[in-house]
Amino acid sequence: MTPIRVLVADDQMMVREGFSVLLNAMPDIEVVGEAVNGREAVERVRELSPDVVLMDIRMPELNGIEATREIAASGGTAKVLVLTTFDLDEYVYQALRAGASGFLLKDASARQLAEGVRVVASGEALLAPTVTRRLITEFAKLSDTPRLPVTAQAAYGDLTERETEVLVLIAQGLSNAEIAGRLVVAESTIKTHVSRVLVKLGLRDRTQAAVFAYEARLVRPR
Repeated sequence: MTPIRVLVADDQMMVREGFSVLLNAMPDIEVVGEAVNGREAVERVRELSPDVVLMDIRMPELNGIEATREIAASGGTAKVLVLTTFDLDEYVYQALRAGASGFLLKDASARQLAEGVRVVASGEALLAPTVTRRLITEFAKLSDTPRLPVTAQAAYGDLTERETEVLVLIAQGLSNAEIAGRLVVAESTIKTHVSRVLVKLGLRDRTQAAVFAYEARLVRPR
């Protein structure tokens, strides 16, 4: 099996080296490079084509949010996994909107770190769905005005009733298997629905779909 290629972007050397050691100890993960700021992260992604970028938010020159936005807009395949110290950090929500595929607390265990990388690389499910959902819910409350661009609003109208139903369940943090169980259909059918939702809405992954659902008011903050 080809290892998952990871780039670690953090301005603290001890954090970079610590994560690199932990991840390189995994047989299916390889750290291919490091970056000390957001600008270097963008450049290294272009040079190394990693599968996953571990991205700190607060970095000099270019912060993690802007770096994530540039990486997402580049059209490449690298997925961004945001690193944060606080599980209710407003910047995390901004990073998700910028194109991050999920986030992870810096005090995560080696097992959680490796599993987070695997999940984001696969695109199968939201990372830490309960916490991610809480973040999206919390910061969706910051504005009552729709944030969706006109093109996204138009695309939403193209979803079928079943695709909309699947989108709502994604936003609630359910995996493909859990959605299949809820709707009593094959998991392969759900995968097809998810793919169509992402294509129609022009989204990168399930995390972006969850953000879309909250901002489209398909899922109400609790």
